[in-house]
Amino acid sequence: MENLKPIQKQIYENKIEKGFNVTNVELEFCLTQGELAEAFEAYRKKLPSLGEELADVAIYLYGLAEILGYDLDSEIKRKVEINKKRIYKKVDGVTMKVES
Repeated sequence: MENLKPIQKQIYENKIEKGFNVTNVELEFCLTQGELAEAFEAYRKKLPSLGEELADVAIYLYGLAEILGYDLDSEIKRKVEINKKRIYKKVDGVTMKVES
């Protein structure tokens, strides 16, 4: 698997170069939520911009991870492994975790 840490750093550096927020964490969470809402709208309206909107969500997440000092690539890989080992079952049509 490719390491995306360099891309995370590029995203952060671009934020600095362009004068975007890198200090107000609460604002970054809100802006990330806004990007997710835009992706949902593109999906709902079947717009061709959906891929770009999803990329914006990822860019905001990687930027936020860099601001907070997390290697998002490593965190995702670790979490995927955790999820692979979890056991789920359907309860009334809803998939529920039964073991970690």
